[in-house]
Amino acid sequence: MRIFAIGRNYAEHIKELNNERPDEPVIFTKPDTAILRNNAPFYYPDFSKDIHYEAELVLRIAKEGKNIQEKFASKYYDAIGIGVDFTARDLQQKAKEKGLPWDIAKGFNGSAPISDKFIPVADFKNLADINFSLKVNDEIKQQGNTSLMLFSFDYIISYLSRFFTLRTGDLIFTGTPKGVGPVSVRNVLSAYIENEKLLEFEIK
Repeated sequence: MRIFAIGRNYAEHIKELNNERPDEPVIFTKPDTAILRNNAPFYYPDFSKDIHYEAELVLRIAKEGKNIQEKFASKYYDAIGIGVDFTARDLQQKAKEKGLPWDIAKGFNGSAPISDKFIPVADFKNLADINFSLKVNDEIKQQGNTSLMLFSFDYIISYLSRFFTLRTGDLIFTGTPKGVGPVSVRNVLSAYIENEKLLEFEIK
């Protein structure tokens, strides 16, 4: 099982970080050791002083495929969950300034909490109109809707499959909306798809 992630997929998030709008999806990966399940707490690492939350919808790959045409892409994922792409922003910025990869800023242990429940794709009326949100200490910090994505689910699947064989159980973080920010010890993060809370955990 692998974790793929899409950067810069919401225009307002691109603006808030002063990044360049991409012509193609920005791809990075996280190792499976990044995953946190069962609402387990996230332990603030000692190597960073600026960990940011980024709430994202997560696709679950249902069957193996490569070089998938966009018109067939919907056959390759069967459910949608929600996760948090934790980012060590200070480490990321340091790497960017030197033109170096920023794997450790995105892929460190526990940097990918995900919901245990994934909602079947068939349960959604319109995949291009899914609301999701993140609360910190019961205060809404992020609100997103898939209509605002630069690259749709199907395009992401098709694009990724040009370079990587997608396998059953792989996860794809599909990008974060505006409102990202730092977390602190004792914060409680809650993530929702529509009005259903699917993920809640504490920063320790």
